[in-house]
Amino acid sequence: MERQARALHTRLEEELSAYKLPRYTFFVTNAEIPMTRAARSARGEGGRGMSAGRIAEIWRYPVKSMGGECIAQTGVGANGVPGDRAWAVRDEVRGGIRGAKKIPALMRCSARYTSAPSAERVPAPEIGLPGGDTLRADAPDANERVSTAVGTKVTLWPLRPASDLAHYKRGAPDSSDVSAELRAVFGREPDEPLPDLSVFPKDLFMYESPPGTYFDAFPLLLLSTSSLRRAQQLAPASRVDVRRFRPNFVIEAEDEGFPELAWAGKRMRIGSAVLAVGVACPRCVMITHGFDDLPKDPGLMRTLVREAGGIFGVYASVAEPGAVRVGDTLELL
Repeated sequence: MERQARALHTRLEEELSAYKLPRYTFFVTNAEIPMTRAARSARGEGGRGMSAGRIAEIWRYPVKSMGGECIAQTGVGANGVPGDRAWAVRDEVRGGIRGAKKIPALMRCSARYTSAPSAERVPAPEIGLPGGDTLRADAPDANERVSTAVGTKVTLWPLRPASDLAHYKRGAPDSSDVSAELRAVFGREPDEPLPDLSVFPKDLFMYESPPGTYFDAFPLLLLSTSSLRRAQQLAPASRVDVRRFRPNFVIEAEDEGFPELAWAGKRMRIGSAVLAVGVACPRCVMITHGFDDLPKDPGLMRTLVREAGGIFGVYASVAEPGAVRVGDTLELL
């Protein structure tokens, strides 16, 4: 099984160039997004220190792919929000740390902290099961009960040191066909382009996450209320709910459309922290899963692929640690 996984990882890297999308710029359909004041500032066409919105919500997700908790304030550091994705499940059938790309039922569980985590100490979170029962992630029967809830044998793990590479190594793929595997992960139809994965570190083709972390690629994900509104306009039959997209910071932006895409490659100050905005986020099949009161909705992916290249939100890293609170202004530097 490990040999099969290694072979697929090698093939995936070799074939990656065949699945590239053009770099996403300022297009959502055939019309260019108007270059408003904040967008011009983000591209360096305006003055420095321009306000582009404020923090509307802060989210952290104690267990990878489980529902998270909305909080009023947080510190941010090298690994993003303390306690965010500090635990994950390991697939004891196919191996490797897994999320809801492979185990959709994880999204029907939730997690929260009963005592505040910090950069130095992260307590075991409380997990909420679909039937309403709760348990601590480190409870003696936690593995058995979560396995029953998600329909496959899993074990719960806190973060391991980055040096424990075996812990972070990807498990066996579901398909030996690279295209089929990627289309399943990213929820793409045969006639839809796959995202450009060359913008991500090559280590991610061998490991489930950057070793020492459980986030997909970068420590923070930013999403604007404007993007949520625009997606709802484009997909009126869907329920465009923030819980589908799992951002850390929801930003009430001053521009309409998809304004955060203009922030890529820029720095921004939020509260006392400075973030470095990275690449746009290519969406995976998780946004289509049904959980809680949200129905399964593959049509939402069809809309995002058609109108936005399957991209929604932007990743960020922390350039200068600091504190962030709901209501803080986002300042493009």
